[in-house]
Amino acid sequence: MEPMTDDEIEGFLQSEGMGALALPQERAPYVLPLSFGYDGGTTLYFTYIVSGDSRKVRLSKRADTACFLAYRAESAFNWRSVVSTGRLSELPTGEWDDHADAILDNAWHPALFDDALEGMDIRVFQLVVDEWSGFRHAGLPPGFSRGDEG
Repeated sequence: MEPMTDDEIEGFLQSEGMGALALPQERAPYVLPLSFGYDGGTTLYFTYIVSGDSRKVRLSKRADTACFLAYRAESAFNWRSVVSTGRLSELPTGEWDDHADAILDNAWHPALFDDALEGMDIRVFQLVVDEWSGFRHAGLPPGFSRGDEG
C-alpha cells in the first residue's frame, strides 16, 4: 500500500463517479452512496433528488464538515481510495449553470432518475475540500509471485 500524490488523487476523482458521503449526526455518522461531479480542483458536487422532508438535506444543511470516500476495488490487491474532508453547503439554484460542467461531468446518474424526476425536488450540494488523502495498492502481496499460482 502506498499514498497517492495530489495529481494522482485529482486524476482518480476525475475518473470516478460514485462514493459514500458521511454526514455528522448525534449517535453515528449518516453514510449514503452518492454520485458526484468534480471540478478538477477542490470542489465535489452532489445532486440530491428528494421528495418531501429529506434526512440527507436536513443533515447536509446542518453539517459544518463532511467526509466523502471515493474508491475502486478491482481485487483485494488492486484498489484505490480517496477520502476528502471539507465544508458542505447547498449551491443556490441560480449558480447551477456556472458549475453545470463540474456537476454533471463524471457523475453517474442511473436512468431511473429520469423517470423519477416528476414531483421530485432537486438540490445540489458542494463539498469544498480542505484536505484529502489517497492510498492505492496495485500488485500481489509480499511473498506471493506469479509462479506460486495454480
